Amino acid sequence: MFKIRTNHGETLYSHGESILESLQNSGIYLQASCGGKGVCGRCKIRVIEGKIKTEVFFSITEQERAKGYVLACQSYPESDIFIEIPEKLITVSERISKAYTDIIEKHFKEKQLNPSVKKIHLKLRQPSIEDSQADFERIKQVLGKVSISRRLITELPEILRNKKWQTAVTVADGEVIDFTDSILYGAAIDIGTTTIACALVDLENGRIAGTTTCYNSQIAYGDDVITRIIYASENPEGLKILRKCVVDDVNALINAISKRHKNCKIFYFSLAGNTTMMHIFWGINPEYIRHEPYTPAINHYPLWKASDAELLSEPEIPVYTLPSVAGYVGGDIVGGVLASGMYMNDELSLFIDIGTNGEIVIGNREWLVTASTSAGPCFEGSGIKCGMRATAGALEAFSYNAETDKFEIKVIGETKPAGICGSGMIDIVSELFSSGVIDRKGKLLMESSRWIKTIDYETAFFITENCYICQSDIDNIIRAKAAIYAGISTLLNEVGIKEKDIKKVYIAGGFGEFLNVKKAIRIGMLPNLLEDKFSFIGNASLSGAVLTLLSTELREEAESIADRMTYIDLSRSKMFMDEYVSALFLPHTDSERFE
Repeated sequence: MFKIRTNHGETLYSHGESILESLQNSGIYLQASCGGKGVCGRCKIRVIEGKIKTEVFFSITEQERAKGYVLACQSYPESDIFIEIPEKLITVSERISKAYTDIIEKHFKEKQLNPSVKKIHLKLRQPSIEDSQADFERIKQVLGKVSISRRLITELPEILRNKKWQTAVTVADGEVIDFTDSILYGAAIDIGTTTIACALVDLENGRIAGTTTCYNSQIAYGDDVITRIIYASENPEGLKILRKCVVDDVNALINAISKRHKNCKIFYFSLAGNTTMMHIFWGINPEYIRHEPYTPAINHYPLWKASDAELLSEPEIPVYTLPSVAGYVGGDIVGGVLASGMYMNDELSLFIDIGTNGEIVIGNREWLVTASTSAGPCFEGSGIKCGMRATAGALEAFSYNAETDKFEIKVIGETKPAGICGSGMIDIVSELFSSGVIDRKGKLLMESSRWIKTIDYETAFFITENCYICQSDIDNIIRAKAAIYAGISTLLNEVGIKEKDIKKVYIAGGFGEFLNVKKAIRIGMLPNLLEDKFSFIGNASLSGAVLTLLSTELREEAESIADRMTYIDLSRSKMFMDEYVSALFLPHTDSERFE
C-alpha cells in the first residue's frame, strides 16, 4: 500500500490499482473519456515526487514526459507519491447562464407563483378534558386531508407542546414535511452527460438565490450515454458505481450552495436530464435504451422522495423528475421547450440544444416533433486536447487577420487561456476557414500561418504554448457540427418544412449565450437565417426545472408537452446519413445553402 498526496491537499492510498482508480475510489473524478483504457489522453497528471510504473504515453509529448506527466489510468505507484492534478480537470465553476431569470419573469408576468410547497402558520386549540382530539387530527381539522411520515409523527407531540400549539407547517403535495419556520427553498438540478448544474430557488418570491455547476463525474467512465450504458450493463457493479458518481455530484452541489445560505433547508427538488442520466440517477438499468427499439423503462416518473434518491435532505422531501419523450429525448428537452414557450406560440419555431446529444424540436402550439443526433461532447470541452467548459480561463472568442497573421482572443475572467470552450472552438474554425488557413475539408494548411506547428505528429494552430487546436480537434468539431445540421435538415424534411419557414430559433446549451451566430452559420452548423431570428436561452433544461418548482400548473404543462411531442428516430433515416456526409465539409457540399 502506497500513499498518494495531491496538490489540492488530499491524501489517499493505492492498493495496487492505477492512480486513476485510486482517485475515483476516494471521490476524485478526472476526465477519462475512454473509460481508463489509455487512448484518450484526458487523465493527464504530473508526478512530482515518488516512483510509478507506466508504459503508455498516449498524447504526452517528450517535453511533458521529461516534466513528469503521465496518464493516471496507466500509472501505478511503486512508492509514496505526490501528484499534481490540473485545475481544469476537477474545477467546479460558478459561470452558468443567467437567461432563466428572464424566462421566469416572462412566465409569471401575468400569473402568480404557485409552488407545490406551501407554509401555513397554525394556532391550534390546546387539548383539554372536553377536547381530547389527537394532535395530528387537530392539524387536519385546519388543513384538510393531509398525510404525514412516521418519522415526523413521532416528533409532533413535543413540537406542538414546546411551541405552545403555535407552529409553522410546511405542506407539499398534500403531505406535511416540516414544522420549522424556514425560508421555502427548492433546488432545480440539470443532470447533463458532461455537466451538472444546480439552482437554489426561493419558492415564496421566485428569486434565484444562487447557482453552481460541476462536471458529471461519470465522465471518468465514458464521454457519452452509450459508453456509460455499456459500462452500467457489462460491469457487475457498473450501475451502482455510475449512480454513486451522479448522486455524490448532486449532493456536493447541494451542500456547497446550502452553506452559502446559512445551511438553508431545501423543501422540494426538481430534476431534468436526458433519459439515460435519469435512469442512472434513479438506479434503473438503462441497457435497453441502447438496443432496438431503444425503449426506456419509464418516461413519466412518480413523485419520489429524497430518501429514494439518497439526497442530502430530510427523507420526506419530494423529488419531481421532468418526463422523457423517448430513449434519446429526455426531460432536459421537455424542460427546454417549456422554458422557451414555443409550445404556446402560433409561429413555427426551432429549438436546438447544443450539447452532447444534440436534441432538436420543431413545432408550435399545435404540434411538436423531435429528434436526437449524437453531436458528442466536444462543445462542452471533452474530447478536445485543450477543451474545457465555459468557465474562468476558457477562450470564448477568437478573431484572425489573414493579412497580418495576427489574432485576438477573449478569455473568460480576462486571464491567460487555460483551454478552449465551445464558442471558442466555433470561432477558431470559422475564422481560420474564412481566412484560408484551413480548407473546405477542415485541413490545416501548413504554410498559411506561422502559428501552425506540429505536436504529437499532427498539425496544430497555437494560441499559446499550452493552448492550441490540433487537426484531430478540428475533425471532431466538424463531425459535431455536421451531426447538428444534418439533424435539423432531416427533421425539417420529415415534416415538409423549409428553413425559410422558421420564424424563431431557440438555442440552448452550456455555451449558448456566448455563441457567435454568424460564425456558427459560416461553418454550416446552424441554418442560414437572419441573425435576429435566433434567441439564446442558456441552460434551458435548468430553467425548465426552475419553472416546475414555482408552479404546479407548469409542472402539469411539462407532462403535457412530453405527451404531445412526436419522436423521429434518425438512426433509421437514410436521408440523415446522406445529410451528415454532405455536412462534413465547410460549410457544406452544397455551399449555396450558406450564401
